[in-house]
Amino acid sequence: MTELAAVKAALKTQAVETPSWAYGNSGTRFKVFAQAGVPRDPFEKLDDAAKVHEFTGVAPTVALHIPWDRVDDYTALAAHAEKRGVRIGAINSNTFQDDAYKLGSVCHPDPAVRRKAVDHLLECVDIMDATGSHDLKLWFADGTNYPGQDDVRSRQDRLAEGLAEVYERLGEGQRMLLEYKLFEPAFYTTDVPDWGTAYAHCLKLGEKAQVVVDTGHHAPGTNIEFIVATLLREGKLGGFDFNSRFYADDDLMVGAADPFQLFRIMYEVVRGGGFTSDVAFMLDQCHNIEAKIPAIIRSVMNVQEATAKALLVDAGALAAAQAAGDVLEANAVLMDAYNTDARPLLREVREEMGLEPEPLKAYRSCGWAEKVVAERVGGEQAGWGA
Repeated sequence: MTELAAVKAALKTQAVETPSWAYGNSGTRFKVFAQAGVPRDPFEKLDDAAKVHEFTGVAPTVALHIPWDRVDDYTALAAHAEKRGVRIGAINSNTFQDDAYKLGSVCHPDPAVRRKAVDHLLECVDIMDATGSHDLKLWFADGTNYPGQDDVRSRQDRLAEGLAEVYERLGEGQRMLLEYKLFEPAFYTTDVPDWGTAYAHCLKLGEKAQVVVDTGHHAPGTNIEFIVATLLREGKLGGFDFNSRFYADDDLMVGAADPFQLFRIMYEVVRGGGFTSDVAFMLDQCHNIEAKIPAIIRSVMNVQEATAKALLVDAGALAAAQAAGDVLEANAVLMDAYNTDARPLLREVREEMGLEPEPLKAYRSCGWAEKVVAERVGGEQAGWGA
């Protein structure tokens, strides 16, 4: 197989998971903006996700968020997904939208609140069983706002205790993915603020626990690709939440703010074997002012483009330059790949997969947007908390 053929083959195996909540209404901290044709329930979210997969060919799974995607029959929801040509992906928990969680969830000083939070996480594992999902994704808004508000070490003990109970409930082939976030909504201490804290808990839990890297959850200037490389080296990179940030956790379209950073991250994924392992590549975005489905298609294409460029890095030339200590040549090899226009290659890959070469153009001409605007009238649109 030629080098180019190998790159094409790799791109055809890529899978980018889309988030159900990105198909619903979202907004800033001040206003949620409604759009016509937005899904009204998880079944309609899956219908929209199926369109993204239809035109990109690399978005076969859809992450759910509980309770936003709660239904009476999860087996029926999974069957609906299969009928539409997609599958249920990660089950995301929600321990941040209940009045009881004002002082935390699994780290709360009150045992009754901690019990409530852990029971919700166990419910999410039940949903995994019913839908065939393999991943439980956890993000905690737990933390404190003021020095002395709570005991920092005790909160870590409570976190470890709650995680351990849920970990023991995981079945064969299931895993726990622990996400971290620098700050927000807690402003003094966050209970899982960085990859080191998440890694420490996952290491203690065992092989089924891995770290999730949300590309928007870091301080300015953080070298995210170093974190990715380290977690891959330790076998603890479970997945990504891809998005972009200019200031904080902006949840913008992946690659919008810094496409070069996305390329550098994907290079480390390719270099570390993460592209051919079980690392989950998921989007986590809020499309506030742009149309939902086209934005998600664009995001998937952005991940594809960064991946293609990462695969085009001349590994032999790069290794030789690094071994020789040739700083300029090593950087040039990397930059040559980044500066390559990968769009013609990706058009070829899509045609070879039996897809339209231009996913956005194909979607816009298919009539789906007009169809859902006409049909999705009445009921309550899905969105934050819906």
